[in-house]
Amino acid sequence: PNISWFQQRNDLSYALLDLEDSKEAVYSTLDAWIAFEQDFPLASLKQAIVALEKEEQWHRIVQVIKWMLSKGQGNTIRTYEQLVRALEKDNRAEEAHKIWEKKIAHDLRSVPWRFCGLMLAIYYRNNMLDRLIKLFGALEACGRKCPSKEYIRKVEVAYEMLGLLEEKKDLLEKYKDLYNKPSNSDRKKDRRFKKAEKKAG
Repeated sequence: PNISWFQQRNDLSYALLDLEDSKEAVYSTLDAWIAFEQDFPLASLKQAIVALEKEEQWHRIVQVIKWMLSKGQGNTIRTYEQLVRALEKDNRAEEAHKIWEKKIAHDLRSVPWRFCGLMLAIYYRNNMLDRLIKLFGALEACGRKCPSKEYIRKVEVAYEMLGLLEEKKDLLEKYKDLYNKPSNSDRKKDRRFKKAEKKAG
């Protein structure tokens, strides 16, 4: 597409969805798009990524984020979280793990639990159970307090599948208070149940 088309549309996500599946096509489109911008248009890029997420264009999201990072832009935890999530959805869990190790895991004290939880879930879904246990152990070693029993459940299953039954027992003992607390999803179910009861009554 020519540049005037970009200026008329000014809709990056529309352009990105239409491209053939090649890194060169994506990179040259993005390069052409920013050539006329005085400041790097980070906000528009973020909107484009959200639009691509809605369309489940994970491969394209990976390309866009990698391009953005290659320009030295958007170098934040949130960007890497989006990249790692998109990589796993694109069946590239090993690459997601490498990026986590290289860019994020060296400072576990400051990584939001949401991102740590995403990695635990990726390891769980992709049968990387040794890595799941290792990451959880590293978070505990940093003094990070686990906020959710969903994470503990994954660790519990990993111990069980690896035959580490003593470790599983210790884990359940250590986190029994968390297990007895209703989780967010339990609370939502409870609210829905109460609403339904009210309607029925």
